[in-house]
Amino acid sequence: MSESRTQAWKALKEQPAETLAELFAADPDRVAKLSARLPIGAGSVLFDWSKTHLTDGLLDGFENLAAASGFAEMRRKLFAGEVVNPTEKRAAEHSSLRGVGKEASVEEAAALCARMRLLVEAIHEGALGEVRHLIHIGIGGSALGPALAVDALARDLALVDVHVVSNIDGVALEAAFAACDPATTFVAVASKTFTTIETMTNAASALKWLTDNGVSDAYGRVIALTAAPEKAVEWGVDETRILPFAESVGGRYSIWSSIGFPVAMAVGWEDFQAMLDGAATVDVHFRDADGRANMPLRAAFADQLYTRLKGAQTRAVFAYDERLRLLPSYLQQLEMESNGKSVTAEGKPVDGPTAPITWGGVGTDAQHAVFQLLHQGTHLVPVDFIASIAPGDELDPAHHRILLMNCFAQGAALMAGKASDDLARAYPGDRPSATILVDDLDAATLGALIAFHEHRTFANAVLMGINAFDQFGVELGKEIARKIEQGGEGFDASTEALLAAAGLG
Repeated sequence: MSESRTQAWKALKEQPAETLAELFAADPDRVAKLSARLPIGAGSVLFDWSKTHLTDGLLDGFENLAAASGFAEMRRKLFAGEVVNPTEKRAAEHSSLRGVGKEASVEEAAALCARMRLLVEAIHEGALGEVRHLIHIGIGGSALGPALAVDALARDLALVDVHVVSNIDGVALEAAFAACDPATTFVAVASKTFTTIETMTNAASALKWLTDNGVSDAYGRVIALTAAPEKAVEWGVDETRILPFAESVGGRYSIWSSIGFPVAMAVGWEDFQAMLDGAATVDVHFRDADGRANMPLRAAFADQLYTRLKGAQTRAVFAYDERLRLLPSYLQQLEMESNGKSVTAEGKPVDGPTAPITWGGVGTDAQHAVFQLLHQGTHLVPVDFIASIAPGDELDPAHHRILLMNCFAQGAALMAGKASDDLARAYPGDRPSATILVDDLDAATLGALIAFHEHRTFANAVLMGINAFDQFGVELGKEIARKIEQGGEGFDASTEALLAAAGLG
């Protein structure tokens, strides 16, 4: 760690500790200082970080840390399409898919996007026959993003019935088969390398299902979404049914590429474009705003406050909107695969904790499951609440009113607590939370929410001095699984016993 970064952390550690109650009492403008509204599409997103322990002194200190960490230069490299993934010597150009980035990359992305639009609209117009169902097969970023967006935006309004299958467990694929008519089903195979074993095994089974059910040209029903189009051709997909994306787009950042094909199929091109545009608005904000005025960077300041300075090991996300029920799962991969590292970008051991464990759920269900620990447990857990002012249903407005009241009440209760002579009924309070409140959950605001968290993740990585864009930690287990399949390899006694018990020895 450089001397300037060491001094920045030292100064942060010397900041006085104050309770949330003290901070609000001392500054009547606290909410205004730590809240900001970002216009998105026809609406806006409100970011309220006032119920965190951030202070003017801490914000000054974190701005100094950002400067000492080379944040401005790393951000410039990100948007310029330069190398920000040093271990793999790659750029990370997901923002170019939204129209913000290096000019040549933006132009290439626009051309690939136009190609996907032609295919999506041709299918919707019936040029490839009747298509009522799409089975989207991928894993990790090739599945989590599409599953989140389809669940959030399509629901009862889907133009095509989309089923996302990621698990190699055949039960998942059989459930999709049961819901689809093979005569009107297409299959999207999403794999950056087009070699992922779970995806390719599921894809082969999907082709067999089509063939066994009377489809004469099963390969003609396949759309390949990949950064390795030549592999898709070798596998048997027609060139006209391959939608490529750039090698510089990481899997967990790929929903904006052709990996978003099932989203466009479900909601139509107009909404898919709106999702890209909402994300682009956040890109421009993140690129142009400095210091604490930058919302993803401010969120990262709070993340570092709790992880590095206060010892929090987890971060919880609760969506008070059923349409965002998959968001915590999406953020688990985005944040923990990106920042769950133990070495710096220079390959040296880190000098402190890196990514907290991201977890969460849906309000109000979570209140009756895990909030006991949040209010009275011994763990410090910073919480993010995410909600929409406009309801997603047409029922009695009481439903949504009660939902929002519960969301806001939980943040208030975590902060205020409640004293009692009966310790079992005492709430210590002074527990931090942030709230993200959208005017309405539409395609643009969903895109903005995802892009906000992408940039928050990147900002955290820069502040910690780590590389957010490699993920070697996922490889070892896969390697051992291949050795088990090939046979002739010895393992520890426990693994050998389990293999024997399952008939795999």
